[in-house]
Amino acid sequence: MANRRKPIAEINVVPYIDVMLVLLIIFMVTAPILTQGVQVDLPRAPSTPIDSEQADPLVVSVRQDGAIFLNTGAGSASADAEDGSRVTIFSLSEQAGKVLRARPDVPVYIKADTSLNYGAVIRVMTALQKAGAPSVGLITDPPVLEG
Repeated sequence: MANRRKPIAEINVVPYIDVMLVLLIIFMVTAPILTQGVQVDLPRAPSTPIDSEQADPLVVSVRQDGAIFLNTGAGSASADAEDGSRVTIFSLSEQAGKVLRARPDVPVYIKADTSLNYGAVIRVMTALQKAGAPSVGLITDPPVLEG
């Protein structure tokens, strides 16, 4: 009679462990990126989501107290890295200009607190236009549906 082998009834878990480790690395890399930003109470307005295919955007955040933060999306070397680098309205044009000269196709957005004076947002937009931004988008939160 032929030599018959008993079939193996075990599940090979090594490929599943490899996939799990790759997913863990992806989540560890993307989690800090998703939590970057300045605490800003954004106005609520119906709008379309930002295209995620675009390069890391240049985001200028303006808090309720008027403090301005510049976040290039690529991370910051400052001690307050999650907020981006704090700038003044006078240095915003120069620092944003450096980023725009290095990456001319970078999208530019403003995150401004809902209780902020309209004039403060216009001053930031003017500084970004002086820096060479072809267009500036405004970031909002989606409206809350009450039901």
